[in-house]
Amino acid sequence: MLTFEEKIAVIESFTELERKNVSLGRVNYHYEQSAYDKKTVVYHLHPNGNGFVYAGHLSGYDTDERGLVNIRDFTAEALRSIVEASIRSLAPKTVQEQAVAGDAEIEERWTGPDKQTLVLLYENELWCVYAGLNLEAAFETYGEAEDYLTEEGFSRQ
Repeated sequence: MLTFEEKIAVIESFTELERKNVSLGRVNYHYEQSAYDKKTVVYHLHPNGNGFVYAGHLSGYDTDERGLVNIRDFTAEALRSIVEASIRSLAPKTVQEQAVAGDAEIEERWTGPDKQTLVLLYENELWCVYAGLNLEAAFETYGEAEDYLTEEGFSRQ
């Protein structure tokens, strides 16, 4: 388990986060540029090493009813990964993402090798994978799209 100071060092490497000291020596970190009302990325990081990271827009994490993941036993790499993914999930959409997403019913971001991001959209009864403004592939089922993205080394944010 990382110490409080080690967790602080990992979290403070993200310059887009703003530290907010709260009661009992705990610390929150906010992402002020969030596209959502939700701005807290790290919640109640305690000197005993306990704390939470918001993963409400992410998949693959065991979250509580508020979308928080307990990070008490996370390694430095796992902590860095979840904080980075949390920030990306709260970030405003780029102009390209806004242009592509339009009126899509469902939208997911997938990250792959070299931090490349693809967007998976459900539109017009198809699952479409976009790289920027370019349509990469289209599938009839979510499972087919998920298999394709996974085989290409991408994971859901």
